[in-house]
Amino acid sequence: MSTPRVNWSGVFPAVTTQFNDDFSVNLDQTHGVISNLVRDGVSGLVMCGTVGENTSLTLEEKIALVEVAKDAAGGRVPVICGVAEFTSLDATRTAQAVGRAGADGIMLMPALVYSAKPHETAAHFRSVASALDLPLMVYNNPPIYKNDVTPDILISLADVDNIVCFKDSSGDTRRFIDVRNEVGDRFVLFAGLDDVVLESIAVGAEGWVSGMSNIFPTEGETIFRLAKAGRFADAMPLYEWFMPLLHLDARPDLVQCIKLCEELAGRGRALTRPPRLALPDADRAFVERLMAKALETRPQLPDVGI
Repeated sequence: MSTPRVNWSGVFPAVTTQFNDDFSVNLDQTHGVISNLVRDGVSGLVMCGTVGENTSLTLEEKIALVEVAKDAAGGRVPVICGVAEFTSLDATRTAQAVGRAGADGIMLMPALVYSAKPHETAAHFRSVASALDLPLMVYNNPPIYKNDVTPDILISLADVDNIVCFKDSSGDTRRFIDVRNEVGDRFVLFAGLDDVVLESIAVGAEGWVSGMSNIFPTEGETIFRLAKAGRFADAMPLYEWFMPLLHLDARPDLVQCIKLCEELAGRGRALTRPPRLALPDADRAFVERLMAKALETRPQLPDVGI
Protein backbone atom coordinates (compact mmCIF):
# COMPACT_ATOMS: atom_id res chain seq x y z
CA MET A 1 0.00 0.00 0.00
CA SER A 2 1.19 3.52 -0.72
CA THR A 3 0.92 6.52 1.57
CA PRO A 4 -2.35 8.45 0.99
CA ARG A 5 -1.96 11.77 -0.76
CA VAL A 6 -1.89 14.34 2.01
CA ASN A 7 0.75 17.02 2.40
CA TRP A 8 1.12 16.47 6.14
CA SER A 9 4.73 16.44 7.28
CA GLY A 10 6.92 18.49 9.58
CA VAL A 11 5.90 20.38 12.71
CA PHE A 12 2.24 21.18 13.32
CA PRO A 13 1.90 23.19 16.57
CA ALA A 14 -1.18 22.43 18.62
CA VAL A 15 -2.17 26.08 18.59
CA THR A 16 -3.36 27.74 21.79
CA THR A 17 -6.70 29.51 21.96
CA GLN A 18 -6.33 33.05 23.23
CA PHE A 19 -8.88 34.37 25.75
CA ASN A 20 -9.97 37.77 27.02
CA ASP A 21 -10.10 38.51 30.75
CA ASP A 22 -13.75 37.39 30.81
CA PHE A 23 -12.70 34.05 29.20
CA SER A 24 -14.32 34.86 25.86
CA VAL A 25 -12.24 33.84 22.84
CA ASN A 26 -10.00 36.59 21.47
CA LEU A 27 -9.95 35.89 17.75
CA ASP A 28 -7.61 38.78 16.93
CA GLN A 29 -4.95 37.60 19.38
CA THR A 30 -5.32 34.03 18.16
CA HIS A 31 -4.86 35.26 14.59
CA GLY A 32 -1.63 36.95 15.69
CA VAL A 33 -0.35 33.80 17.39
CA ILE A 34 -0.99 31.80 14.22
CA SER A 35 0.54 34.39 11.90
CA ASN A 36 3.74 34.37 13.97
CA LEU A 37 3.94 30.57 13.88
CA VAL A 38 3.60 30.49 10.11
CA ARG A 39 6.14 33.30 9.78
CA ASP A 40 8.60 31.29 11.86
CA GLY A 41 8.48 28.24 9.64
CA VAL A 42 6.00 25.67 10.93
CA SER A 43 4.64 23.16 8.42
CA GLY A 44 1.00 23.03 9.54
CA LEU A 45 -1.48 23.98 12.25
CA VAL A 46 -3.70 21.99 14.57
CA MET A 47 -6.56 24.07 15.93
CA CYS A 48 -8.81 23.04 18.82
CA GLY A 49 -6.57 20.25 20.06
CA THR A 50 -5.81 19.51 23.68
CA VAL A 51 -3.57 22.58 23.91
CA GLY A 52 -6.28 24.61 22.16
CA GLU A 53 -8.64 23.68 25.03
CA ASN A 54 -11.04 21.87 22.71
CA THR A 55 -13.44 20.60 25.35
CA SER A 56 -13.81 24.12 26.80
CA LEU A 57 -15.03 25.53 23.47
CA THR A 58 -18.47 25.76 21.92
CA LEU A 59 -19.07 24.61 18.36
CA GLU A 60 -19.48 28.22 17.25
CA GLU A 61 -16.10 29.08 18.75
CA LYS A 62 -14.44 26.13 17.03
CA ILE A 63 -15.86 27.22 13.68
CA ALA A 64 -14.61 30.78 14.24
CA LEU A 65 -11.16 29.54 15.21
CA VAL A 66 -10.85 27.47 12.03
CA GLU A 67 -11.88 30.49 9.97
CA VAL A 68 -9.26 32.62 11.72
CA ALA A 69 -6.59 29.96 11.17
CA LYS A 70 -7.40 29.65 7.48
CA ASP A 71 -7.12 33.42 7.11
CA ALA A 72 -3.83 33.62 9.01
CA ALA A 73 -2.35 30.64 7.16
CA GLY A 74 -3.25 32.13 3.81
CA GLY A 75 -2.96 28.77 2.08
CA ARG A 76 0.69 28.39 3.05
CA VAL A 77 0.19 25.46 5.43
CA PRO A 78 -2.66 23.00 6.09
CA VAL A 79 -5.09 23.65 8.93
CA ILE A 80 -6.35 20.62 10.85
CA CYS A 81 -9.10 20.86 13.46
CA GLY A 82 -9.36 18.68 16.53
CA VAL A 83 -12.67 16.94 17.25
CA ALA A 84 -13.29 15.54 20.74
CA GLU A 85 -16.89 14.80 21.64
CA PHE A 86 -18.88 12.47 23.89
CA THR A 87 -20.73 10.68 21.08
CA SER A 88 -20.03 9.60 17.53
CA LEU A 89 -22.98 11.65 16.27
CA ASP A 90 -21.72 14.85 17.92
CA ALA A 91 -18.21 14.18 16.60
CA THR A 92 -19.61 13.78 13.09
CA ARG A 93 -21.62 16.99 13.30
CA THR A 94 -18.64 18.92 14.66
CA ALA A 95 -16.29 17.55 12.01
CA GLN A 96 -18.72 18.43 9.25
CA ALA A 97 -19.18 21.95 10.62
CA VAL A 98 -15.47 22.77 10.86
CA GLY A 99 -15.01 21.18 7.45
CA ARG A 100 -17.51 23.64 6.01
CA ALA A 101 -15.53 26.40 7.76
CA GLY A 102 -12.47 25.42 5.73
CA ALA A 103 -10.52 22.84 7.76
CA ASP A 104 -8.16 20.83 5.57
CA GLY A 105 -8.48 17.78 7.80
CA ILE A 106 -9.78 16.45 11.09
CA MET A 107 -7.83 15.19 14.12
CA LEU A 108 -10.32 12.88 15.81
CA MET A 109 -10.24 11.66 19.40
CA PRO A 110 -11.97 8.53 20.64
CA ALA A 111 -15.33 9.32 22.22
CA LEU A 112 -14.59 11.07 25.50
CA VAL A 113 -15.60 9.88 29.00
CA TYR A 114 -16.87 6.45 27.91
CA SER A 115 -14.26 3.70 28.34
CA ALA A 116 -14.88 1.95 25.05
CA LYS A 117 -14.04 -1.60 24.09
CA PRO A 118 -11.63 -1.87 21.13
CA HIS A 119 -14.38 -2.68 18.61
CA GLU A 120 -16.36 0.34 19.83
CA THR A 121 -13.37 2.66 19.42
CA ALA A 122 -12.83 1.36 15.90
CA ALA A 123 -16.52 1.85 15.09
CA HIS A 124 -16.36 5.46 16.32
CA PHE A 125 -13.53 6.34 13.94
CA ARG A 126 -15.11 4.42 11.09
CA SER A 127 -18.52 6.06 11.45
CA VAL A 128 -17.17 9.62 11.66
CA ALA A 129 -14.79 9.09 8.74
CA SER A 130 -17.58 7.65 6.59
CA ALA A 131 -19.57 10.87 6.99
CA LEU A 132 -16.69 13.11 5.86
CA ASP A 133 -15.01 14.09 2.62
CA LEU A 134 -11.95 15.25 4.58
CA PRO A 135 -8.76 13.36 5.48
CA LEU A 136 -8.77 12.21 9.08
CA MET A 137 -5.98 11.84 11.64
CA VAL A 138 -6.57 9.31 14.40
CA TYR A 139 -5.44 10.86 17.70
CA ASN A 140 -4.34 8.55 20.49
CA ASN A 141 -3.52 10.00 23.91
CA PRO A 142 -4.12 7.31 26.54
CA PRO A 143 -2.22 9.05 29.40
CA ILE A 144 -4.64 11.98 29.31
CA TYR A 145 -7.88 10.55 27.89
CA LYS A 146 -7.69 6.95 29.24
CA ASN A 147 -8.79 5.40 25.96
CA ASP A 148 -6.09 3.60 24.01
CA VAL A 149 -6.14 3.34 20.22
CA THR A 150 -3.82 0.35 19.90
CA PRO A 151 -2.01 -0.68 16.71
CA ASP A 152 -4.55 -3.47 16.27
CA ILE A 153 -7.43 -0.97 16.32
CA LEU A 154 -5.66 1.29 13.82
CA ILE A 155 -4.81 -1.62 11.53
CA SER A 156 -8.47 -2.64 11.49
CA LEU A 157 -9.25 0.77 9.94
CA ALA A 158 -6.85 0.41 7.01
CA ASP A 159 -9.77 -0.10 4.61
CA VAL A 160 -11.22 3.36 5.40
CA ASP A 161 -9.67 5.45 2.66
CA ASN A 162 -9.87 8.86 4.31
CA ILE A 163 -8.32 7.72 7.60
CA VAL A 164 -4.87 8.75 6.50
CA CYS A 165 -2.81 9.56 9.58
CA PHE A 166 -2.06 8.33 13.10
CA LYS A 167 -0.92 10.68 15.84
CA ASP A 168 0.33 8.76 18.85
CA SER A 169 0.89 10.36 22.25
CA SER A 170 1.34 7.12 24.18
CA GLY A 171 5.10 7.62 24.34
CA ASP A 172 5.62 4.05 23.10
CA THR A 173 7.47 4.42 19.81
CA ARG A 174 7.36 0.66 19.22
CA ARG A 175 3.79 1.14 18.05
CA PHE A 176 4.93 2.86 14.88
CA ILE A 177 7.02 -0.18 14.00
CA ASP A 178 4.14 -2.55 14.76
CA VAL A 179 1.86 -0.57 12.44
CA ARG A 180 4.40 -0.46 9.62
CA ASN A 181 5.07 -4.18 9.95
CA GLU A 182 1.38 -4.89 9.36
CA VAL A 183 0.29 -2.28 6.80
CA GLY A 184 3.50 -0.67 5.53
CA ASP A 185 3.14 3.04 4.85
CA ARG A 186 -0.67 2.97 4.74
CA PHE A 187 -0.83 5.65 7.46
CA VAL A 188 1.20 8.82 7.80
CA LEU A 189 2.68 8.59 11.31
CA PHE A 190 2.84 11.64 13.58
CA ALA A 191 4.62 12.04 16.89
CA GLY A 192 2.23 13.41 19.48
CA LEU A 193 4.36 13.60 22.62
CA ASP A 194 7.06 16.26 22.57
CA ASP A 195 9.71 14.49 24.62
CA VAL A 196 9.96 11.43 22.35
CA VAL A 197 9.93 13.23 19.01
CA LEU A 198 13.48 12.36 17.95
CA GLU A 199 12.87 8.70 18.74
CA SER A 200 9.57 8.82 16.87
CA ILE A 201 11.22 10.21 13.74
CA ALA A 202 13.90 7.54 13.95
CA VAL A 203 11.22 4.85 13.63
CA GLY A 204 9.19 6.48 10.89
CA ALA A 205 7.25 9.55 12.04
CA GLU A 206 6.61 11.96 9.17
CA GLY A 207 5.24 14.75 11.34
CA TRP A 208 4.96 16.12 14.85
CA VAL A 209 1.94 17.69 16.52
CA SER A 210 3.85 19.75 19.06
CA GLY A 211 2.97 21.71 22.17
CA MET A 212 6.26 23.45 22.87
CA SER A 213 6.81 24.43 19.25
CA ASN A 214 4.24 27.13 19.99
CA ILE A 215 7.04 28.83 21.91
CA PHE A 216 10.07 27.80 19.86
CA PRO A 217 8.68 27.03 16.39
CA THR A 218 11.91 27.47 14.46
CA GLU A 219 13.82 25.28 16.92
CA GLY A 220 11.14 22.61 16.70
CA GLU A 221 11.13 22.61 12.92
CA THR A 222 14.93 22.53 12.88
CA ILE A 223 15.06 19.47 15.15
CA PHE A 224 12.49 17.78 12.97
CA ARG A 225 14.28 18.48 9.69
CA LEU A 226 17.66 17.42 11.06
CA ALA A 227 16.24 14.14 12.30
CA LYS A 228 14.36 13.48 9.05
CA ALA A 229 17.62 13.99 7.20
CA GLY A 230 19.32 11.45 9.45
CA ARG A 231 21.47 14.15 11.04
CA PHE A 232 20.96 12.90 14.58
CA ALA A 233 24.38 14.03 15.78
CA ASP A 234 23.48 17.58 14.75
CA ALA A 235 19.99 17.30 16.25
CA MET A 236 21.06 15.97 19.64
CA PRO A 237 22.50 19.17 21.19
CA LEU A 238 19.33 21.03 20.22
CA TYR A 239 17.14 18.21 21.55
CA GLU A 240 19.04 18.17 24.83
CA TRP A 241 18.62 21.94 25.18
CA PHE A 242 14.89 21.62 24.49
CA MET A 243 14.19 18.51 26.60
CA PRO A 244 13.43 20.15 29.99
CA LEU A 245 10.69 22.16 28.30
CA LEU A 246 9.51 19.23 26.16
CA HIS A 247 8.80 17.28 29.35
CA LEU A 248 6.09 19.85 30.16
CA ASP A 249 4.05 18.43 27.29
CA ALA A 250 3.69 15.15 29.20
CA ARG A 251 2.17 16.70 32.34
CA PRO A 252 -1.58 16.70 33.10
CA ASP A 253 -1.39 20.51 33.30
CA LEU A 254 0.43 20.76 29.97
CA VAL A 255 -1.94 23.45 28.69
CA GLN A 256 -1.21 25.83 31.57
CA CYS A 257 2.53 25.14 31.26
CA ILE A 258 2.62 25.73 27.52
CA LYS A 259 0.53 28.90 27.69
CA LEU A 260 2.69 30.27 30.48
CA CYS A 261 5.80 29.65 28.39
CA GLU A 262 4.08 31.35 25.49
CA GLU A 263 3.44 34.42 27.64
CA LEU A 264 7.02 34.47 28.95
CA ALA A 265 8.25 34.39 25.35
CA GLY A 266 5.90 37.19 24.32
CA ARG A 267 3.93 34.97 21.97
CA GLY A 268 0.53 34.76 23.72
CA ARG A 269 -1.35 34.90 27.03
CA ALA A 270 -1.17 32.39 29.87
CA LEU A 271 -4.89 32.65 30.61
CA THR A 272 -6.81 29.36 30.41
CA ARG A 273 -10.54 28.76 30.60
CA PRO A 274 -11.84 27.06 33.77
CA PRO A 275 -11.78 24.36 34.95
CA ARG A 276 -8.13 24.89 33.99
CA LEU A 277 -6.68 27.37 36.50
CA ALA A 278 -3.38 29.22 36.62
CA LEU A 279 -0.45 27.18 37.88
CA PRO A 280 0.21 27.27 41.64
CA ASP A 281 3.13 29.48 42.63
CA ALA A 282 5.65 26.64 42.98
CA ASP A 283 4.80 25.20 39.56
CA ARG A 284 4.86 28.63 37.98
CA ALA A 285 8.30 29.33 39.45
CA PHE A 286 9.56 25.99 38.12
CA VAL A 287 8.36 26.75 34.59
CA GLU A 288 9.78 30.26 34.79
CA ARG A 289 13.20 28.84 35.70
CA LEU A 290 13.08 26.43 32.77
CA MET A 291 12.17 29.22 30.38
CA ALA A 292 14.82 31.58 31.73
CA LYS A 293 17.52 28.95 31.23
CA ALA A 294 16.25 28.05 27.76
CA LEU A 295 16.26 31.68 26.66
CA GLU A 296 19.72 32.28 28.14
CA THR A 297 21.21 29.24 26.42
CA ARG A 298 19.23 29.38 23.16
CA PRO A 299 21.48 27.70 20.60
CA GLN A 300 22.57 28.82 17.17
CA LEU A 301 20.56 26.88 14.62
CA PRO A 302 22.01 25.17 11.58
CA ASP A 303 20.46 26.09 8.24
CA VAL A 304 17.84 23.50 7.32
CA GLY A 305 16.00 25.59 4.75
CA ILE A 306 13.28 27.12 6.90
